[in-house]
Amino acid sequence: MPEALVTGGGRGIGENIARALAADGYHVTVTGRTPEQVESVAAAIDGRALVGDVSKRDDVDRWASEIGELDVLVCNAGISGPDEALPDPDDWWRTFEVNVLGVYLSCHAFAPRMVARGGGRIVNVASGSAYLPSSGGSSTAYGPSKAAVHRFSELLAGQLAPQNVFVFSISPGLVRTAMTSRFGDDLPWTPPEAAPTLVRALVSGDFDALAGRYLHAEHDPPDALRARIEQIQADDLNAVRLRR
Repeated sequence: MPEALVTGGGRGIGENIARALAADGYHVTVTGRTPEQVESVAAAIDGRALVGDVSKRDDVDRWASEIGELDVLVCNAGISGPDEALPDPDDWWRTFEVNVLGVYLSCHAFAPRMVARGGGRIVNVASGSAYLPSSGGSSTAYGPSKAAVHRFSELLAGQLAPQNVFVFSISPGLVRTAMTSRFGDDLPWTPPEAAPTLVRALVSGDFDALAGRYLHAEHDPPDALRARIEQIQADDLNAVRLRR
């Protein structure tokens, strides 16, 4: 049975992705800081729960030692960060510790194992906040942290693809979760099944040519995306670029 790990898999988008992968036949490990949440999800999908903080190297290394080989890694754990323009520096930096360092530590722990065993796929959950124009109230921590996740994913993809490990960066869209509960009903909400559908497609191997591209769960549905692969490659689309 193929092995998958979903960080931040105890609720929301991570839980939905974990359930989708389990339905596809993966044995899924879910991680998070809240034991009741990850244990509940793991029990529902016959998976495994590992408690810990994705921004702590000791925790991530412990997960790697317990899991061993991994076919699919989904780095989903993240926080929204403070809303103030210039919050307390520790609060601002904590957003980067979870959203960026957490992704790096997970890739650092599992990508070399994937290379050693001959291949694997990594999906890093970024956000449209990485590139969307400022709305005037956008978090100065969250957007930059997700931009870092995307750029890291793009560069890592370029280094690992020749070794048969394919890294993707996705935006799940604006999904109703505990983190977005403060937003109004009039926003363009994304169906909760969109992100799991895209992740399932990416880990299938059909889209390895798009490793490193920025993909949106709602705007890049698999069927439409499949028809655009050659165009995306030829025109350098689905990438955050400064064009002069």
